[in-house]
Order: sequence, then structure tokens, then C-alpha cells
Amino acid sequence: MSSIPPDQRLADVRHNLSVQGVDGFVLPRGDEFLGEYVAPYAERLAWLTGFTGSAGLALVLPDKAAVFSDGRYTEQLAEQVDKALWEKRHITQEPPSAWLSANARGSRIGYDPRLIGESGLQALQGDGYEFVALTDNPVDIAWSDRPAPPASAVQFHPERLSGERSADKRARVAALLKENGEQALIVGDPTCLAWLLNIRADDVPNTPVALAFGILHDTGDAEIFIDETRLSDAAKADFGAHVTVYPADLLEDRLRGLAGRRVRLDPQGVSAWFVQTLDEAGSSISRGPDPSVLLKASKNVVEQEGARQAHLTDSAALCRFLHFVTLHGVGLCETELAERLDRFRAEDADYRGESFPAISGVGPNAALPHYRALPGKDRVLGPDTIYLIDSGGQYPAGTTDVTRTIWTGPELPPNAISEAFTRVLKGNIALSRARFPNGVTGHRLDVLARQYLWQAGLDYDHGTGHGIGSYLSVHEGPQNISAVARPVALQVGMIISNEPGYYEAGQYGIRLENLLLVRPASVGQSGRFLEFEVLGFAPFDRQLIDASLLLPDERAWLDSYHAETLRRIGPLLDPDTRAWLTTACAPLN
Repeated sequence: MSSIPPDQRLADVRHNLSVQGVDGFVLPRGDEFLGEYVAPYAERLAWLTGFTGSAGLALVLPDKAAVFSDGRYTEQLAEQVDKALWEKRHITQEPPSAWLSANARGSRIGYDPRLIGESGLQALQGDGYEFVALTDNPVDIAWSDRPAPPASAVQFHPERLSGERSADKRARVAALLKENGEQALIVGDPTCLAWLLNIRADDVPNTPVALAFGILHDTGDAEIFIDETRLSDAAKADFGAHVTVYPADLLEDRLRGLAGRRVRLDPQGVSAWFVQTLDEAGSSISRGPDPSVLLKASKNVVEQEGARQAHLTDSAALCRFLHFVTLHGVGLCETELAERLDRFRAEDADYRGESFPAISGVGPNAALPHYRALPGKDRVLGPDTIYLIDSGGQYPAGTTDVTRTIWTGPELPPNAISEAFTRVLKGNIALSRARFPNGVTGHRLDVLARQYLWQAGLDYDHGTGHGIGSYLSVHEGPQNISAVARPVALQVGMIISNEPGYYEAGQYGIRLENLLLVRPASVGQSGRFLEFEVLGFAPFDRQLIDASLLLPDERAWLDSYHAETLRRIGPLLDPDTRAWLTTACAPLN
């Protein structure tokens, strides 16, 4: 926590803006890498406003200021942000550009070009004001007790886990650059850099990456901008003579050295500062996705097998936790339950931590899809209650993400809850069983997971599936399964979540999630059709299943899945938990 009072922080930032000759400032939540998770040194939005949500933006003017976020964080904004200092706004109901147009006529609005991408800046454009790029961030100037940037050890991710040498990955990407007439690629996403160079680190929570930028040349040679003392000997040995390490403060010089070259960058993945710097240097900018993103998403056979093994380990921990909840869960609060699951996972020596902060929701809190329990403000699990646990782990062999919803009893759940649960389960089963031609996007499969909810006039307001990395980010593109179309076909080796849900606001929430691995289908012409392999194994709560709503083939799938769960996970458990799992996985009556 900062020792500077909140009102003084805002006053100091306003003073700095005045010194810099601008009237206002836009502060996004993200860091220089535009990533999902932010290290403490880059939590500028939280420092300035008190808001700690994962999505948001602040606008500061001389006489007023506002914090924007989406509907997930309405209550959190109300709790954390001082209404005497900040207006609280819904980012979709009142876009920041509309607020600026209404309040900042004739103003010059400063921004830090290292913290916002081209598209983000364009979305903020409006009438009556202009944006001005600032050399120095006014928040950084005011934040006198700012934490130091992370400096975790950067480890080599060996071929027995990565399945491919860095030199071969770099050669593949370089070949794609040559095909497009491009001489260099800006690697701005730390997960892409980690994949490309076969490195991992602990610079941010939940995602094992080093916060560093890279440049890949069409020769296959690369540059990484990081303190060399952070690199393990194994990583440096693997780099050899074809990866050059530079201090981070030489990045601008090396970018200017690309003058006259055609340089590829992803405008969604790198900040406007790169565009501005390369443009000033006289480079020709080629805008397009980093080729590493798609290559990284399609796991090789070693990564696929690693994912299977990681899920066996993780599923055993989850089953131990679910058994624990049936015995001792009632009376514990949401944060205690999440910590207990983390401890079960930590019993395995390969566990490296959560892949995201667990969503541990009791009753009405389970109806908040992105709920985050806070100590002292969380609910206690009681009898005859819905409990939702969405969590995942990081292991050197792979990344996991799984959700189960359970009923505590002892009474049977209300019919409405059982019906909603079973309709969600039917959607999960339908997607798990899907077969589809090569070239199909996840958007076209989304209806499979929603169809049974739609039949009852129900739905859920989030995507059905997101990509998952290999000991990298739990939220990985470019593929998805969603009502929002993305022009990316599902490919062999991709891992994607299957997580339909239903949420009755203020009462309960249901979500059921396994991860799916895309593989060649066992029917049809060779290579023409694809299907899914289910990776995680944990029982679905039979108390919540209305078997009368299941078709015979759905029952058969569920019985087979539970039998496979018992076969794979049972031997990994102690006798008491194995006995519980035997009952939990018994065929439906």
C-alpha cells in the first residue's frame, strides 16, 4: 500500500499534467506489454484510484475525474473508489470518448504511448479534444514509493517439455516473415517471446513469463531486451550466438536501427510507442498478427502429452478437494475453500501456482461469472447451497482450467436449479462430442453449448471457450468459442475451454468446464474432420442432475466419462477419497 493519501495522489498527478502543458490524462489499467496480468510496479490504475479490477481506465481533468469499468466490477468500483474524488462510469453504457466530449471541450489530453495500443487510442478519439503523447508518465512521477520492476530468474524451458528447439521455432517464424517481404518482427507479447525462445519466468502473477520485448529478424536471429544477469546458464547456452541480449534501455536505439526496413507488428499486441518510434525512424510498418500466436496455439505432440499429464495431476487434486468439501466444506468461507484447493494442488512437487485467481462463489456470488472473493467480505458455505469453483494450475508440462458446481445438501436442490444445471451439462456434453470439418471456427460451434438453455429461454453472457497455453497464459488466442466471431479455424493441437453456464442474479450460478484438445476425428476421410479429446477428469455432481432430461446417448457419454475418471484418477487417490470417487462416478440410475 502506498503511504501517499489518495487525494494527494490525484493532486500530484494534476500538478504534473500542468507542468507538462496538458489539460488531462488517460490511464488504462494495462502495462507496457498490454497483458492480462500486471506486476505491482505497473498497477498505476490501482495506485491512483484504488480500483483493483482487471479491466478499467481512468480519465483525469483539472476539475473532475472518472474511473471506467464494465459490469463485472460495478460493486467493486463502488467499494474501492472514493466518490468524492472520482465519478464511476460503465465503460460500455458511457464510452470514455463520450465523457471526454462532454467534459473536455478544447482540452489537450495527455497519454503514455507505452501503455496503449493504436486501436485503444482510436477508440478514445472524439470531438472537441486532442490527444498528446507524453514522454514522461505523470503517475510515475508522482508515485514516489512505487515498487521496483520484477526481476525473477529466467529459466530455460527444455525440449522435453517444449517439444521443439527455439532455433527451429525462430526459423519457422522467419520463413513467414520472408514470405511477406518483412525483415523483422516486433515481439511485444511476453507469452510469444517465452514460446519463441523457450524461456519461462515469474514476473507477473499466474503466467510464467519474463516482462521483456524482442525483435526477430528474417534470418532467424533474435534480440531480447532484459538484464542478462537474470538469465539462467541453460537459457544463455540455448540462445547461443543467434540470440543477442541487450539491456532494456537500448530498445529504442535498436528500433531506430531498423530504419528503411519493413517491420511487422501487431497493433493489438504492442503499444503505440512502437508505431511512433518506428515511424520516426523511417521504417516501413507492416501491421498484422504476430505469427507466433497461431503457431503457439497449435500444441505439438510433446505439449499435448504434457497437457494430458498435467490434467491428471490437477484432476487428482480437484477430486481430493471436492471430497473435502462434501465432508468439511459447510462452515468455511469462500477464500478458505480456494486456499484449501490451492494446498491440495501444492502437494505435487511440479505445481507452480494458480493459473488465475480462483473464482470461489457461494450462492448469489456464484452468479457473478468473474467474482473474486476477498477475505473478510466473502460468504460462508452453508447447507443446501450452490457452490461454484473455477480454478486452474500451472505445471511445467501444461496449464489447467476447470470448473465444477456442487450442491451441499442435505436436502435435494430445487427443481429449477437441477433443470438449469442439467441443461448446462447437456451443452457441455454436446460440445465435447462435436465433430466438425477442417476450417470451422469456434464461433460456429458456440450454439452447441447453448442450445438446451435456449430451449428453456435461458442463456449466459460470456464466451463458451478460450484458448489455453502450454505452461503459459490460461487465456490464449487466437481461437475461441463464442457468439463473437473470430476468423480463426480450430486446428489440431489447439486446447480450448468448454464452459457453458447459467446465472440467476442474486441467487445462484452454474458453470461446468473441462478443457478440450483438438485432434483428427476417428471418422470420415483422413484429415478432413476434427473432434475433441477431453483433458480433465472430475465428477459432475449427480445431486444436481435431472436424469430425465438426458437423452440415452448423453447418459452413455456421461457414464463413460465418469468411468474414465474413476479409471484414471482413482489410483492417484487415498482409499477414502477413492471410495468417494467410486460413488460419485457410478452410472446414473
